Amino acid sequence: MSSDSEITRLREEILELRGEVDRLNAIEAVKRVKHKYWRSFDTADLEGMASVLHEDVFLSIEAGVYSMCYEGRDAYVQMVKEGAHADMISHHNGHHPEIDIVSENEAIGTWYLYDDLWEFRRGMRLFGTAFYRDRYVREDGEWKIRYSQFHRLYEIAEPLTERPDIRYHYLADHGFKHEGKADLEPFPKDTSYKHPSGVMPPFLDTE
Repeated sequence: MSSDSEITRLREEILELRGEVDRLNAIEAVKRVKHKYWRSFDTADLEGMASVLHEDVFLSIEAGVYSMCYEGRDAYVQMVKEGAHADMISHHNGHHPEIDIVSENEAIGTWYLYDDLWEFRRGMRLFGTAFYRDRYVREDGEWKIRYSQFHRLYEIAEPLTERPDIRYHYLADHGFKHEGKADLEPFPKDTSYKHPSGVMPPFLDTE
């Protein structure tokens, strides 16, 4: 093999290696975005939540006791503010990420969620598993959640007649405090709501 052809081959290998490193770095960056998303939710960190959401983010949820959508970062953050409130325990664990980098500045992620909510002002404990299907975009070097679909696998709601013996409660001090002591309104539930078609690749029973 001539020296010129060897140099050409090495250049091609270096370019391929750089591309793979860039892809892996992008995957890691996307993971950190979603990890920060759940951390920000459970700690009522509204600035942290806003930092991982695209200005035009769209959240689409089909579940048991709630089904609805939120459009725009402001609406999304307001939902988190009122949702991660001082009279609840919020627990979200996301794992088993499947991240596909579909272009230089776009990615699709699938996450397996376990969530456990102790809603003292709604008199219920709500827990289950779900899949998040997210679309991410990179703007000015930062990855953001642009679109998110929530698919329930199972959901259990149990009556909560008395509070457990809580020895420490972070949200009690840092979460949004709803006025009064009366029960909160039920979660939003639009029984006719379905995920928009064509936005994400088919998944489970979504066409």
